[in-house]
Amino acid sequence: MPTVYERVKDIVVDKLGKDEEEVQEVSSFVDDLGADSLDLVELIMAFEEEFSTGDNPVEISDDDAGNIATLQDAVNYLKEHGVTDE
Repeated sequence: MPTVYERVKDIVVDKLGKDEEEVQEVSSFVDDLGADSLDLVELIMAFEEEFSTGDNPVEISDDDAGNIATLQDAVNYLKEHGVTDE
């Protein structure tokens, strides 16, 4: 089973149309990967969908989403909210 990091990275690669090599832990979605505001909304929605389970729905508030600027930020947020490497 892929780790949280690997799953987040796959989503970012897919949604932003980047090569895997371009997407690093510290990559800023906006500054390094060229995401615009719509891309950011789509990323947050994809994270919620990917990591929600029947007993642990993941809902990222707008305030929290504003603090998720890098791939590592997303991984940290998800892990702090009950998502684990399986």
